[in-house]
Amino acid sequence: MADFNFNENMSVIFDKLENFLKTKTVVGEPIKIGETTLVPFINLSFGLGTGGGTGTDDKGMGGAGGGGGTGARISPTAVLVIQGDKVELLPIKKAGGLDKLLDLVPGIIEKINEAKEEKVEKKIEDKTE
Repeated sequence: MADFNFNENMSVIFDKLENFLKTKTVVGEPIKIGETTLVPFINLSFGLGTGGGTGTDDKGMGGAGGGGGTGARISPTAVLVIQGDKVELLPIKKAGGLDKLLDLVPGIIEKINEAKEEKVEKKIEDKTE
């Protein structure tokens, strides 16, 4: 039976988190819609845990075990709107922030849906070729 190595498990978990938690995780990829550029800001929270141990029962049978896990929550917090020389940061959770974003970028929903449809169509074309 393989031994549980706490340090090795923690090292692997933190290596994976280091790759995950980069600047792009908090500041999203810019989205260009016409003459407007949107840069999403994201709130990330996470938790992790690991544990293990060895032991012997009353009959002298030994054993070892271990485990680990992580959980994460990602939610949008704000959008940076760049229109020419005008730059504005709009909080998503604050009342009116999303409404103001929609006012600043007319047709944003339609353009996002069109971009999604084009992406899906491209994937379908790529699969059929």
